[in-house]
Amino acid sequence: MKAMRLKKPGGLDNLYLGETEAPAPGPGEITVKLSASSLNFHDYLVVKGMIPAEDGRIPMSDGAGVVTAVGTNVREFAVGDAVVSTFFPDWLGGEATPEWLRAVPGDRVNGYACEAITTTANAFTKQPKGYTHAEAATLTCAGLTAWRALVVNGALKAGDVVLTQGTGGVSIFALQFAKAAGATVISTSSSAAKLERLKALGADHVINYREDANWGDTAKKLTGGRGVDHVVEIGGAGTMAQSIRASRLGGHISLIGVLAGFAGDISTATLMGMQIRLIGLTVGARQHQQDMIRAIDANGLKPVLDRTFPLEALADAFRHQESNTHFGKIIVAW
Repeated sequence: MKAMRLKKPGGLDNLYLGETEAPAPGPGEITVKLSASSLNFHDYLVVKGMIPAEDGRIPMSDGAGVVTAVGTNVREFAVGDAVVSTFFPDWLGGEATPEWLRAVPGDRVNGYACEAITTTANAFTKQPKGYTHAEAATLTCAGLTAWRALVVNGALKAGDVVLTQGTGGVSIFALQFAKAAGATVISTSSSAAKLERLKALGADHVINYREDANWGDTAKKLTGGRGVDHVVEIGGAGTMAQSIRASRLGGHISLIGVLAGFAGDISTATLMGMQIRLIGLTVGARQHQQDMIRAIDANGLKPVLDRTFPLEALADAFRHQESNTHFGKIIVAW
């Protein structure tokens, strides 16, 4: 069976088409015929060699497909079930431990850029009803990160105001989850065309951050001076100052990325004085994913897909990601 593998020390030119096997499942295991994956910034860091991986590693943390075999002691799945992977297979629920966060597919262990895999049943959940495999493959990292930021950690409710940044997968999922919950959404981008697409998805207000350096103040003005309840912060230290300026007293900022850099000035005095809750997070637990999928089944939300590439063109998919022209999730399907 085909699999994309990565030579050390990494780099897009070091991705190559190889082989893999999916042995019969043992106790507590399932075999999944995979059909799709989606690109995340984490996957990009792995394939570029910024996150070290063993020589020959199969990348990609997201995978979706159909169960083809079930081992003993597996009661949750049956042959024919449509399933989607979990980012932390060992983190089932509750508070995370360092041990549970180690075995990330495509990073510490082989991932899902392959035709089939045999692994623990905890590494998958069922897909939302009516989803294609490509749609389901967007949920593992991007979808669940947005869900945890707003719902699990943020206790999102109707009437809240949410600020999203950019048009990547997490930000668009955050927009969709917020609107489904009855929240008002303010979205930023540097592209006028993308801002129009954000409005078409339901964004109530949009701001071009390239034209408005003080977009945090602008966002606050759009709330009548009260400030936003939730910020889904993808930039990191490079954008944090504006996110703080946008926030209300007691507001909630979820730090889920560092796209604007690791270093920068953050006013800790302002965080304290405004009683802002700043929470860093990385994806979520299996239980969080199951809760999210129940919500998707209830509201019919569908992910926004950008371009689709074949498995053999995984490097080209990452080059498209590098161009920063995508809107929504980039898919690899086979």
